[in-house]
Amino acid sequence: MSITSSSQETPALPAGVAAFVERIRERVASVVVGQDVVVERMLVALFTGGHLLLQGVPGLAKTLLVSVLSKSIDLEFARIQFTIDLLPSDILGAEILDQRNHEFRIHKGPIFTNLLLADEINRAAPKVQSALLEAMQERKVTIGDTTFTLPAPFLVIATQNPVEQSGTFELPEAQLDRFMLCHRLDYPAPDEELEVLRRNMQLGIARQDRGAVVKTEFDVLNKEPVGGCEELVAAMDAVHHVHVSDTFLEHVIEIVNRTRSHPDLELGGSPRAGIALVKASRARALIHGRSYVVPDDLFALAEDVILHRIRLNYEALADGKTGRTVLREILSHYGG
Repeated sequence: MSITSSSQETPALPAGVAAFVERIRERVASVVVGQDVVVERMLVALFTGGHLLLQGVPGLAKTLLVSVLSKSIDLEFARIQFTIDLLPSDILGAEILDQRNHEFRIHKGPIFTNLLLADEINRAAPKVQSALLEAMQERKVTIGDTTFTLPAPFLVIATQNPVEQSGTFELPEAQLDRFMLCHRLDYPAPDEELEVLRRNMQLGIARQDRGAVVKTEFDVLNKEPVGGCEELVAAMDAVHHVHVSDTFLEHVIEIVNRTRSHPDLELGGSPRAGIALVKASRARALIHGRSYVVPDDLFALAEDVILHRIRLNYEALADGKTGRTVLREILSHYGG
């Protein structure tokens, strides 16, 4: 795969975008150890207006990462803990009867924010999941007879525990397809985990009233943001000026088509998979300081973009194959 990167054909990045990205990375690194790839994926989703699904066991700093990102860019942040008894109105809002004047008034739900963390999204009933995912797609919410536009930017980062499946409702493929990226978090490396323990030991306590509470990593988030909406809008606009060659587009189409015809897959990537792969590649190029995409962008993002959009057939499952091995087999034809 060859992509032309001549400076005559690719515009330079706007001044300040690279510095903005670096400030965010530094701020996150001051609170969270490691997880550089997760931070990159969150920025990719934020810069492209996509949504992100994080899969990982509890304790890997998923909530902390989203919190520090929202405070780094001066975004409104809300968190919803999904449970079996959650209702769509708990997320979207509802009409409430005012007892004083006997009139209905609109109560907006937590979805009216810039950055929404949907914690353990698979623990809510399908009706609640559908209400959230519909709002994610349309970026509008209807309460009673009134339709409201969600704030801009609007990003949903949902989490799933891949281990505990008791009392959960698996997201259908059609709803998983709404997520631009699905990233799977791993445990930190031993040296990173050592640094986590050292930082935690230094947190100490916070005196409160006549007593005190033990500090957590969330207590060190109260800092001024490193950027505002103007810098974010500039970065989002810069993504659309990242050069993508026709050759790159052809390879994206061919990879997605291979998922549809592979003998081990009964469900391949939709056209939305190709769109997401191109968008994410442009954002990743921007984050790495380039004004053009390269094959590494495609190979680095392929699993996060495609893996949750494909499904193995019965024969492949019986043979012990996984979606990751099949996708890597497809990418190996292109040197990935």
